[in-house]
Amino acid sequence: MAIEDDVLVVGGGLAGTMAALSAAERDVDVRLVTHKESTLRHASGLIDVLGYAPDGDGPIVDPFEAIPDLPDGHPYERVGLENVREALSRFDSIAGDAYAGGHTDRNALMPTHGGTVKPTARYPISSAAALASDDRDALLVGFETLPALEAPLTAEHLEAAGVPFEARGVTIGFPGIRRDDAKVTRYAHLLDHDEPVATGSGETGAREALVGAVEPHLDGEKRVGFPAVLGDDQTEEVRAALEDALGVDVFEVPMGPPSLPGLRLEDLLYDALEDAGVQVRSGVPVVDYETDGRRIDRVVVDRNGAEIPHRASQYVLATGGLVGKGVDSSRERVYEPIFDCHVPHADDRYEWFVDDAFGEHPFARFGVVPDRDLRPLDADGEPEFPNLRAAGGVLGGYDYAAEKSGAGVSIATGYVAGKRAAEEVDR
Repeated sequence: MAIEDDVLVVGGGLAGTMAALSAAERDVDVRLVTHKESTLRHASGLIDVLGYAPDGDGPIVDPFEAIPDLPDGHPYERVGLENVREALSRFDSIAGDAYAGGHTDRNALMPTHGGTVKPTARYPISSAAALASDDRDALLVGFETLPALEAPLTAEHLEAAGVPFEARGVTIGFPGIRRDDAKVTRYAHLLDHDEPVATGSGETGAREALVGAVEPHLDGEKRVGFPAVLGDDQTEEVRAALEDALGVDVFEVPMGPPSLPGLRLEDLLYDALEDAGVQVRSGVPVVDYETDGRRIDRVVVDRNGAEIPHRASQYVLATGGLVGKGVDSSRERVYEPIFDCHVPHADDRYEWFVDDAFGEHPFARFGVVPDRDLRPLDADGEPEFPNLRAAGGVLGGYDYAAEKSGAGVSIATGYVAGKRAAEEVDR
């Protein structure tokens, strides 16, 4: 017997979770299935809406002012400005006090671990004191065993970028960690639980030991930035303790994968799914589907070698793009691997990219083409299936990396796809 729901979401990243939450708040039964762990753990935790225009102009001050000028086919153009605003408002209600930036339409300028300044619309509260618009001098602290943040080099890059403050970087040993293969969660765990660690003057709590290691390097700076490892469950408590002891504002510098801010965001979203009554099944790839006429009747998932059918009235595809394998390719073609939805591309594979490594590669915009209801369209411009919608990275028509728009597109299209699916559930 098939497991039956009103809405089935395929994919557990930002787009998939937002689709499931959006559908669930409209009083329908929702299930989310995902093959692998969420890609959120590899994300910076920043919520970028639109940092640069498709032609490269930017950084954009007000993304909401720029969205109406986006070309036809861009995911934001498909869902419309008001839905983008609604979706971000819904995200804000989920994130609560954990995120800042919802008070203004203007992008914030956030320094990153590479020393670049990134325009972003929402950011973890743990990074709030990092903003490049703040003219207070900053000390950046890196750890010898954590090469993800080379603090002196990051400080040099920030000053070269023209930030309105002096940045200085130092590298110290992290108390209690002597190996460079320690996971970021190990740093967080030590600080969360204030575990005792050995120092030159004896054993003390990890927080006090870290303060003792940093204090000699302070030289009048009013804020100190650390790699984003300041606790997991108790991040704000850890940060407050460091601020009180050091007498300065403390912030986390967003870093690449693996990312504790990404893991914290994942926890927020999956807690919200549980509260909303969404059934979540992970480790179950969709391996097949069946139709009833033109509609998808059921999908089949692989659960430890057993093929389990799942039937729903409506489906949302949120499996990611080329990186997440939601869009795949062979030497002959580019395709969407679950439902084989149409992905436009040149017949000659050598036209999928350009010679300049930093050029505008066509493959960056590969993805399914949606109508304004986010239903994937076939080669003739007709919906592939009337009860299938797509959201997030699987959509084409935009370059999320160049535009700095990936999280915003996932939130907006996920929200709309879930809403439309719930509205079309068979009653």
